[in-house]
Amino acid sequence: MTMLGLSDLHFALAVIGLLILISVAILNLKYARARRKAKVESEYSADDRFTKEPSFTQGFAGAEERAEPSFGDIAISSPAIPESFSIDPRIDCVITLRFDEGISGSEILEEMKSWNDEPATSAARWMCEGLNADVDAAEDWEALRPEASYSELQLAIQLANRRGPIGVLELSDFCSRAQALAETLGSQIDMPSVSAMLDGAKELDAMAAESDIQLSINVLFDEATPGANFDAVMRKRGFRLSRNGRAYEFYSNGALIFASAEIDPNSPVKQVTLLLEVPLVPQDERAFERMLGEGIEIAQAAHGRLVDDNGINLTEAAVISIRQHLDVLYANLEKGGVPAGSSTASRLFS
Repeated sequence: MTMLGLSDLHFALAVIGLLILISVAILNLKYARARRKAKVESEYSADDRFTKEPSFTQGFAGAEERAEPSFGDIAISSPAIPESFSIDPRIDCVITLRFDEGISGSEILEEMKSWNDEPATSAARWMCEGLNADVDAAEDWEALRPEASYSELQLAIQLANRRGPIGVLELSDFCSRAQALAETLGSQIDMPSVSAMLDGAKELDAMAAESDIQLSINVLFDEATPGANFDAVMRKRGFRLSRNGRAYEFYSNGALIFASAEIDPNSPVKQVTLLLEVPLVPQDERAFERMLGEGIEIAQAAHGRLVDDNGINLTEAAVISIRQHLDVLYANLEKGGVPAGSSTASRLFS
């Protein structure tokens, strides 16, 4: 202290200041660790919130704002959409190009080849069909063939799907391409206004959001069933194991009707949930009745019972209520021109 020229008071103050700095550093370290731990716990909690019991749920964009009768948001793979499908004005924005004389499909395809090369703002798939100019050909729209000649052309892009309605930038980009093609080919163009198409997209999205229902049934077992035994029960009932080996699928006439939620194949099964994407299955398949029947059979075979989202035994009154809601849903889909299980519904609810 003498060499540094410090008095006893100065030295004491210096020591106190150093201790304060060390204490602050220790507190900051503890606080940082506590924040990291809290963040991890909050993320885990957030993930856990999305593991819900079966219920009537909606999957369309914006559907979380609408409350539906309870009967989770457990996702299953939807039936695959066919690679080829026709333009449908009920769900597509359609632009028509008319030629004074027939134009070859090869010329049209050559001009449209750049559409796949240029970066597009839309993730939606565009479609093109032509009206054959051959007087002997059937007057039907068809996919373009290089060797054929066409008098009219239809260009289309889907107005809505489960991600929501098409955006103004997406639609404007598509319309600009169609106008440029019409100028290049020297054709007349028949195109609705962008505002009218956007309004149509919003209306379509609203209708679909009200109808995008996933229905689920829980089978709760009295005792956990070994995986091998559960697999035998499901296969005996006609279920197939999914590609990832974690779910069971039920088919009819080669099409997926309903499936189970994913389970851990290496652990005993305490509960299985059967799931039905209502708009994707034709009404005449009686999918809910068949799923209910399979649930009852599985429960009897593996000593279980059907329960609601609170673990309470499923009542006949609840089943009747579900049937009534399904009748209304199927009627609304028909009224909207998108019958359940149709190719149009498969595209709209994808």
